[in-house]
Amino acid sequence: MLSLLFSCKDGANKSVEVNQMEKVMAIHDEVMPKMGKLGKLVAELKPKVDSTEMGLQYGDAMKDLQDSHESMMSWMQNFGKRFDHDEIMNGKKLTAQKAEWLNEEEESVKALREQINSSIKKAELLLEKAN
Repeated sequence: MLSLLFSCKDGANKSVEVNQMEKVMAIHDEVMPKMGKLGKLVAELKPKVDSTEMGLQYGDAMKDLQDSHESMMSWMQNFGKRFDHDEIMNGKKLTAQKAEWLNEEEESVKALREQINSSIKKAELLLEKAN
């Protein structure tokens, strides 16, 4: 009976980890397609950057987009160092350390999503204002 209780507990913990991993990957999958949009907006802003007040705003927006892109690349690289394919894609049970890392990664990817969406919105508003 006791072993059944522990096996159920382990199964529940694994299920929580799987759900959390899926959530982290869903956020990644939501923002990854926006990488092309970041590049497109940088290309639109680049020729508008100059030393005028408006030109400096374009430069700031362009830097925000570039920083967002770099943050995404760094997040993916670091995530890939922490978790293997089976943990990410197949629900392989995580060690206690990796379960803690997954909590950190969930917070990081949420902040990353906010950074990306915010930089896109800022650039789009600036470009709309110019037209």
